[in-house]
Amino acid sequence: MSSLPPQLPVDPPPADAPRDRPALLPPRTDTVAPLALVETAFLASAASLIWLVNFYFPLGPALRVFFPIPIALVYLRWGARSAWMAAIVSGLLLSVLMGPPRSIQYVMPYGLLGVLLGCLWTRKMDWGRSIALGTLLSATGLFFRIGLVSVLLGEDLWTYITVQVTGLLEWGAVQLGLLWRPDLGVVQGFAALMITINGAVYVFAVHLVAWAVFDRLGLRLPPPPRWVQTLLETD
Repeated sequence: MSSLPPQLPVDPPPADAPRDRPALLPPRTDTVAPLALVETAFLASAASLIWLVNFYFPLGPALRVFFPIPIALVYLRWGARSAWMAAIVSGLLLSVLMGPPRSIQYVMPYGLLGVLLGCLWTRKMDWGRSIALGTLLSATGLFFRIGLVSVLLGEDLWTYITVQVTGLLEWGAVQLGLLWRPDLGVVQGFAALMITINGAVYVFAVHLVAWAVFDRLGLRLPPPPRWVQTLLETD
């Protein structure tokens, strides 16, 4: 009988040898940061688009009230850092599309106004104080734009505004049967008052639009004064 070959000893597998492992799970990813980045970029582009459309196809106040709203929405959704980023991105995008002078006219005051209103609404500040602060920024922005355009055109637009206001006051005096010629201080004070009133009306309209739009998005803003709610009530 033929003898079987001797069996060679089998060494045990090393301790660090790979063993059967379960299927690897996909790595966990944080979806909050990408979502904030995407929403910030989208709303910054929307703000730039609204400004661009209104510049080439002006529709009066219909689009102007929406200038700061995308930036304020970013603040309410993702905080101050994202809102500042949205304002800066909007300015950079408009700088590429329309040039730096026009992009600066959006950032000041509308981009900054969006950041300011978002901050005030996040802190639940009442309409009176938020409109007052927004009016101050809006009026300052209009004076800034007058100075910027005056530098770019090489002409003093404030002198042109003063002449127009003087004509308006003289016309009013004639209608009232008064022989009165306003001095320069009165004219400039009246012009500043008109700019402030225009800013107050604009910021109030922004509050109304934001209150109506954000409520549908599930974002609660401070409630308007009682008289405003009474005027908006429908049967």
